[in-house]
Amino acid sequence: MTESKVISFETIRVACRNCTLGALCLPMGLTPDDVERLDDIVKRARPLHRGDFLFRNGQSFRSLYVVKTGSVKTYTPSEEGGEQVLGFHLPGEIIGLDAIDKEVHACSAKVLETSAICEVPFSRLEELSNRIPSLQHQMYRLLSKEISHDTELLLVLGKKSAEERLAAFLLSMSKRLRQRGLSPTDFYLSMSRHEIGNYLGLAVETVSRLFTRFQDEGLLKVDRKHVELIDMEALEAIVVRATADNHQQHLT
Repeated sequence: MTESKVISFETIRVACRNCTLGALCLPMGLTPDDVERLDDIVKRARPLHRGDFLFRNGQSFRSLYVVKTGSVKTYTPSEEGGEQVLGFHLPGEIIGLDAIDKEVHACSAKVLETSAICEVPFSRLEELSNRIPSLQHQMYRLLSKEISHDTELLLVLGKKSAEERLAAFLLSMSKRLRQRGLSPTDFYLSMSRHEIGNYLGLAVETVSRLFTRFQDEGLLKVDRKHVELIDMEALEAIVVRATADNHQQHLT
């Protein structure tokens, strides 16, 4: 499995109406004319590569971004001068919703691998939403999903042990990939061990040690960034057990 994927300009020019991600990032119930109007405002740039920015912390908010292929991480500067990873964004996911309120990006978004990104100018999307009720409803759904994602992160970081955090992270990736019609058990992690550790609040050595341990226990197979989940039930049991333990502690 290679780290970079070749993306043709033809792939990026595919219209929203023909995009396989349509059911994920576009509203249901739009008429063909409405889809045409939405498609007209979407910008499709050249392929972006690892290290390229969609936007930087403090930059004025102008557009939302949809990951068409590839992956993106969002992060903020940490107090120690490094970075705090806030999330990893996969195909079909929208980036930039958190900047709508203050009209300034409170984080940076950096591409993790060769990616195709659709840019949607927010002023034009807002104008279109006023004329298409179903599009406005979809915006509410997207904002709700953003809140749910933040809640999930708090739940992951609230787990006590390192193994619980990593198991929850892998299961979250699996679930999101399944929703996109991709393999939930055999996938490529575009982010580094250091970035995973940063996101989960763990040392990189701990993340590497846990991957090795999970492999030794037959839960998964790992070859650099390629991961194959072998025993999903065992991973789920780690998370469920932790949730039950936490609930029991609250009761006592």
